[in-house]
Amino acid sequence: MNHLPQAWGRPRDDVYGPYNSSYLQSNGPKAHTSSPIVTGTSVLAVKFKDGVAIAADNLASYGSLARFTDVKRLRTFNRKTVVGFGGDVSDMQYLDRLLLSLDIDENYGSSGHDLNARNVHNYLAKVMYKRRSDMNPLWNQILVAGLDSEDQPFLSSVDLLGTTFSSPTLATGFGAHLAQPLLRKLADDESAVKSVTREQAVTAIKECMKVLFYRDARSLDKYSIAVISKEGVELKENEQLEGQSWAFAEMIKGYGTQTV
Repeated sequence: MNHLPQAWGRPRDDVYGPYNSSYLQSNGPKAHTSSPIVTGTSVLAVKFKDGVAIAADNLASYGSLARFTDVKRLRTFNRKTVVGFGGDVSDMQYLDRLLLSLDIDENYGSSGHDLNARNVHNYLAKVMYKRRSDMNPLWNQILVAGLDSEDQPFLSSVDLLGTTFSSPTLATGFGAHLAQPLLRKLADDESAVKSVTREQAVTAIKECMKVLFYRDARSLDKYSIAVISKEGVELKENEQLEGQSWAFAEMIKGYGTQTV
């Protein structure tokens, strides 16, 4: 009997004949992801005068099923950068491994320079555009928040096509429709950022997370929030929404004829 590990769980060759592995070989065309299955929803971020605040809930949905409730979608990169991932979770894990490898290379390098948020954003933009050009995109929209080379607040986005843009407030998923109007009341342009305090930014982010939990069926009341400033990254990964009120639900009526 073959006791080697690669034979564990297989029928015995001397009783049932040799194992037929031909069905494992495929001569068909190479297939790429065309529709993500396990996904994360909104990521929100806003600049303030000394840094950036960013948040994302801890839910990964399997289609419309709220399947995984402890998936952290904020990743720290050195002491100046946080990367927030929306979209496909497996592609997020792949990008996380790329960033970890990059971080290790930089830490063992002899240049003496650290990568800042702008550098990380440029790197991710190149990765996303290259995969898009290969017709095998990574199904994510990413927010990169942190400080640039001059320790100024930096916030920018990159999507699965490699498209990049920056703004004082950014959001992915449903947050782009539901949270952005609220965040823009706080900081609608770069000049307004100088008057926004850390406390105001964090309060606005928490309020938007509450609105998303009310309105977005793919969201959760547990979330992660990070604040990046000159002092470093302060990351909290198991925050709970507070002060929820569902009183407005009594006023919601369905479509069609209503009988009261």
